[in-house]
Amino acid sequence: MLPRIIFCTAIALATLAVILLALVSPVVHKRQSKNHSSPRLALSLYIQPPYIASSKTRPVSKSDGGAFIFHHTLTEGPENTSRAVGKAQGFIVPIEHFAHSAFNVIYLTFETPQYSGSLSVQANQVNHKDTEKLTVVGGTGSFAFARGHAVFALTDRQTYHVKLQLKFPNPSHTIPG
Repeated sequence: MLPRIIFCTAIALATLAVILLALVSPVVHKRQSKNHSSPRLALSLYIQPPYIASSKTRPVSKSDGGAFIFHHTLTEGPENTSRAVGKAQGFIVPIEHFAHSAFNVIYLTFETPQYSGSLSVQANQVNHKDTEKLTVVGGTGSFAFARGHAVFALTDRQTYHVKLQLKFPNPSHTIPG
C-alpha cells in the first residue's frame, strides 16, 4: 500500500510542477511583451547602373542566360547625379536549377555619416518582373541582425527604386557582450 501512496504522490507533484512551470514560463511573458514592437526603419533608394562616359547609352543589367554580376551605385534620388550613399553588388544565376539557391544575394553597402554597414537581400525567388519583392536576411554595422523586405521596381530611366522595410531585434532581448 505504501508504494502506491508514494507513486500517486509523485505523479501529483510532477503534475503540479508542470502546471507551475507553464504559468511562470518566460515564453508566456514573451508572448505578452510582443505588444512592444521591435525597432523599424524604412528607406527609399535608387540603384544606378554604371555610366560609361564614352558611350551615350547606359547598359541595362539584364541577363538572358548565364550569371548576372553587378557593381552599381546606391543613390538618394533617381538621377545619376544624386548623392551616392553606397553600393549594390551581387552575383545572381537566373538558370532554373540555380535560381532558388541561397547564393543569389544582393549586398547593399552603405557609406554615409548616418548609416554604416551592409544589408544582405536574398534574390532566390526572382520572377523577372518590373517589380520584385525580396527578403532581407541580415546585415552588419548599423543594420546588424536586420530582417525585412526589399521591393525592387524598375523605373523608366533603367534604374531600380528600392524600398526597404527593415525591423531589428528588440535591444532588451539581446545578449550582453
